[in-house]
Amino acid sequence: MGTQDGKPQRPRDFFASHPVFTHAEFIRAHTGTGRSQHTSNSLLAERIATGSLLRIKRGVYATVPVGTDAANYQPPPPLVATKLADDAVVAYHSALEFHGRAYSLWTREQYLTAGRLAPLRFRGVEYIAVQAPRAVRDLADFGGGIEVRPYAEGAVRVTTLERTLVDLLHAPGQGGGWEEIWRSLAMADYFELDAVLDHALLMGSALTVARIGFFLEQHRESLMVPDAFLARLAAHAPPQPLYLDRQRKSGRLIKPWNLIVPKTVLEQAWEEPHEDRA
Repeated sequence: MGTQDGKPQRPRDFFASHPVFTHAEFIRAHTGTGRSQHTSNSLLAERIATGSLLRIKRGVYATVPVGTDAANYQPPPPLVATKLADDAVVAYHSALEFHGRAYSLWTREQYLTAGRLAPLRFRGVEYIAVQAPRAVRDLADFGGGIEVRPYAEGAVRVTTLERTLVDLLHAPGQGGGWEEIWRSLAMADYFELDAVLDHALLMGSALTVARIGFFLEQHRESLMVPDAFLARLAAHAPPQPLYLDRQRKSGRLIKPWNLIVPKTVLEQAWEEPHEDRA
């Protein structure tokens, strides 16, 4: 069934090497050895009945590890999200969690996709499809900044930290509020600044550039952000003052970003630490 290093791969080997997979992936591999699609579907149904496979949704399955109770098994959410659409990419706060840079842990898993898909709840996790921003929706890999990372015996498509920074400050509603975004992004050790600038300009939003510039300026010492880079960003800041928050909360006008920033964000006057907001 299929091949692995040039040798035939049996169904058992396929399941062992695919902790989460799509119907199309299995059919492609299984029928490649001459078996019919009907036989392939029968094998899937048999394994679901015996508890060695879980059906997450139509066309998406998870392999239950040997010796694990199928009724209590939770397939790794990043692997599941990666398979929920052909172009799915773990993104926003979920990307922060994947990279170990989230202040809070959520029971939601967000993924970028070009289409509009309904939320899916599976075993206590809500999988949220976020339609890619219009400016990058039709670009290859949504404009880049996507990597494939090994994870839990599988592979996850996820935005890089640089792309995640830009995405969250372009669509802060996906990040759980300014405190969560600020605290999470501040956990990063380093950003490849040229990549940040490239992603920011692709979004085509001066407000996004201003938010990014303001955040990096606040953390210039810890993130080693040179003045010359801030000046490059500032050249793309809005010509007229804009509010940091779409709720137009009052605050102080911060130059050179032309950004009206609420006192709580400006002074990072957050509430006491908490556990999980989601």
